[in-house]
Amino acid sequence: MPIITKVSSQKRPGRFNIFLDGKYSFSAAEQTVAEFMLLKGQELTEEQITEIKQFDQDAKATNIASNYLSYEPRTVYEVLQYLNKHGIDNDSAQAAVSQLTEMGFLDDTKYAQLVITQNLRIGTDGPLSVSNKLRQKGIDPEIIDNALMAIADDDWLDAGKRVLKSMKSKVGKLARRELERKMTSKLLSHGFSSTLASTIVAQIDLPQNDEDQIAALKKQGIKAYKRFRRLPENERQQKIRNYLFTHGFASNEIDAFLAGEIIPLAELAEY
Repeated sequence: MPIITKVSSQKRPGRFNIFLDGKYSFSAAEQTVAEFMLLKGQELTEEQITEIKQFDQDAKATNIASNYLSYEPRTVYEVLQYLNKHGIDNDSAQAAVSQLTEMGFLDDTKYAQLVITQNLRIGTDGPLSVSNKLRQKGIDPEIIDNALMAIADDDWLDAGKRVLKSMKSKVGKLARRELERKMTSKLLSHGFSSTLASTIVAQIDLPQNDEDQIAALKKQGIKAYKRFRRLPENERQQKIRNYLFTHGFASNEIDAFLAGEIIPLAELAEY
């Protein structure tokens, strides 16, 4: 059987070179050396050498994973990907994940709950966006669905309102109908369902009165006039009418603008 003839430390702290029968054989961490009491003069069978190397690889995987987890919570998938990038074989990676899971350092269910809770407190993602982000982290869809089902619809309202906070500056620039439509679209793009979006928009306190609506009509009407002013009058008026209608203004408001009640028609060219 091979005999350990030398155990020397590497330049890398905590690593040792193991020599068998006068020749370098393998390296091992301090933890491995202590676990198997690798001392000069010790005989090793081939089975023992294989066991030692596997233990060392598993320990290395666990140490790398533990360091990765020390910065922030991770999912099982993220840890496995990280270990793969560091050249850890699949068996050792799985062993590390199992050990860290048993110790409570890895838990995809708690991870999903944490992400949802943080988003509800300070985030701007709706349920669908949260679900997609968790899926990208490799979390099982069933875990995600169960975590989301535990959240009441009303708990998402504050996140939705944070999405729309900046849009209040559009008051007086857009018709109320168009502003509400844009708000709904923005919520949908952030992963809120149409039902949730409607509820959130209905709860937004928009300080939009008749004066704001007239200001928006004036602003959009001028914009439409500038766009179509070179057209013949009849065609220009039809284009302006269509433009204002698609931007959320009612027929009577459009009629008022085209009749010069919002801005005298003779003054439009001055804008």
